[in-house]
Amino acid sequence: MGLKDGMKRFVFVIGMMWMVAAMAASSRPNILFIFADDWGWGDLSCHGHPYVRTPNIDRLAEEGTDFHRFTVASGVCSPSRTAVMTGHFPARYAINGHFAWVPSNARRGMPDWLDPEAPLLSRFFQEGGYATAHFGKWHLANDMIPDSPLPKEYAFDEAWAFNCAGEQLPVHEDASETIEFIEACHRADRPFYVNLWIHEPHTPFHTVPRYEWRFRHLEDRSDQIYASVLSHADDRIGSVLDALDRLGLSEETLVIFSSDNGPARSAGSVELALHYDTATGAGWGIAAAKGVTGGRRGYKASLFEGGVNVPFIARWPGKIPRGKVDDRSFISAVDLLPTFCEIAGIRLPASYQPDGISQLAVLLGNPAPSRTKPLFWKTLSAWPAPNNRPDHWVSYSVMHETWKLVANRDLSHIELFDLVTDPFETHNLREGQSGVVSELLLKLESWQRTLPQQPTGHVFSNLRKP
Repeated sequence: MGLKDGMKRFVFVIGMMWMVAAMAASSRPNILFIFADDWGWGDLSCHGHPYVRTPNIDRLAEEGTDFHRFTVASGVCSPSRTAVMTGHFPARYAINGHFAWVPSNARRGMPDWLDPEAPLLSRFFQEGGYATAHFGKWHLANDMIPDSPLPKEYAFDEAWAFNCAGEQLPVHEDASETIEFIEACHRADRPFYVNLWIHEPHTPFHTVPRYEWRFRHLEDRSDQIYASVLSHADDRIGSVLDALDRLGLSEETLVIFSSDNGPARSAGSVELALHYDTATGAGWGIAAAKGVTGGRRGYKASLFEGGVNVPFIARWPGKIPRGKVDDRSFISAVDLLPTFCEIAGIRLPASYQPDGISQLAVLLGNPAPSRTKPLFWKTLSAWPAPNNRPDHWVSYSVMHETWKLVANRDLSHIELFDLVTDPFETHNLREGQSGVVSELLLKLESWQRTLPQQPTGHVFSNLRKP
């Protein structure tokens, strides 16, 4: 074989290797994770809302599976998002509430941001050959902390966000940025992982006249405002779904829609008025918060199901059953990292131990009737509960199998529920199930001993220095 023939063979082999790599990359599913903010379980027309209309999210339910038992790891934003990004309970990072300005974080024993060196879903995907992006809300720091790490420092190839340091993404440009990134990945034939973390329906409510006009028939101005912002968000989600169809990517893309916690509600009577947020600008305030939980107890910031049991709809054509409701499988936000990595064929490092489990089998249509690995929650709630927030006293919770135990800060008051027979948590079974209570308390106390006394790592702003 001459030099010329040898060169031809070399070029052929290199070309074949490139084609095999490209085919392997193209066969790896894309993942689009849509995470809403304060979107209640009942705030979907497919969940029976009386006037909110969400045809695009309803389409996901029609073409995928609607999981009714999904719970996030907190009743508020920042810890809930921490669990998604790390696959860990947020208390492991001393993130027990939302990131605010530095004095508030310090007073609550919190860091000022999630450590960029923590195990990250985005880093696992980036190192696994995926293009990674984040568009929309961040809140793993705060826009009032100018020296906090930018979202791109968390292993995202592209990121534009709000509730973070730096320039703030206009809240209604999240979908267009997502579409542009997906188009670029399609041209490069690269699999992608994208966080599309939308603002709605968090306060302030940024209304647009044409969406308000859709609900002009509603007599209550707050109802009109609330329905209009959800409709606007649903349309933006629809534009991304349309882009996947146009690019021929729908069949190879797992799309998830969920929410970071339950719906917000005012603790008392307030007047409808404009409110200003440093990250997103002016809009209507908390009086327009009309979210519903579909009968679940409590709402945002509560560890009862109204605060943590949120929508979770998954579509992956040909893989996830179409038009199905799964009301048996208990899935948690800490399960997402191991689940997504298994779907993508990404092997987790031996040094990394997730708090969750892969739920791929459940997504593919094999319901799990109980929870085999315990789930834990921690927040800082007042005791006794204030009169205007009667379901906001729980500081700790543990769930195992079908049992859920909730407790106040010093564990002096405990309630127990069977979530299969009583998903609305109306019947406290503590007195008749002393054995279950003892077992769950042992699990909770053992978990408490694993938690840090204070934050560690490069997680403090220079603004803390005297």
